[in-house]
Amino acid sequence: MKKSILSCILLFICSIAFSQVKQLEKDQEPGKGHVSDLDWLEGFWTGTGFGGECEEVWMPAVDGNMIGTFRFWSEGKLVFSEFMNIVQEGETFSLKLKHFNADLSPWEEKDKWTTFRLVEVAENTVYFHGLTMKRVGDEIKLWLAMTEDGVSTIEELKYVKREF
Repeated sequence: MKKSILSCILLFICSIAFSQVKQLEKDQEPGKGHVSDLDWLEGFWTGTGFGGECEEVWMPAVDGNMIGTFRFWSEGKLVFSEFMNIVQEGETFSLKLKHFNADLSPWEEKDKWTTFRLVEVAENTVYFHGLTMKRVGDEIKLWLAMTEDGVSTIEELKYVKREF
């Protein structure tokens, strides 16, 4: 009995997490929006995710580009960082990023990016293919769909806005 109740609770929690992330169908066109719709994202954000500490900084959009950085550390050691660019592409935009190890060696090839295409923009929320960012007050939650060794999960990151 306890196992079935626990299984139901876990299934319910997983379904809530998975509902936070939207995906584009194979031939579906990306959503429409403008980078300037994301001014709510600007600032310095600190929090937790991936079992450690995280920080993100987002600068105001200029010329259809919103630049950001991310760093993750665990037990006082830098694990990886990211350079991010939300890029206007006609009537849509994408989040493009590159990952770097602590020694700045890149994960992606020189001319390759990890790209998240826009699904839709809502009030203080942006849905990319496999990634959602939502602001409520001075907090932001991110949900990232990940697949490792054939197992799909949703990683949740939680941030609070900070002053520099």
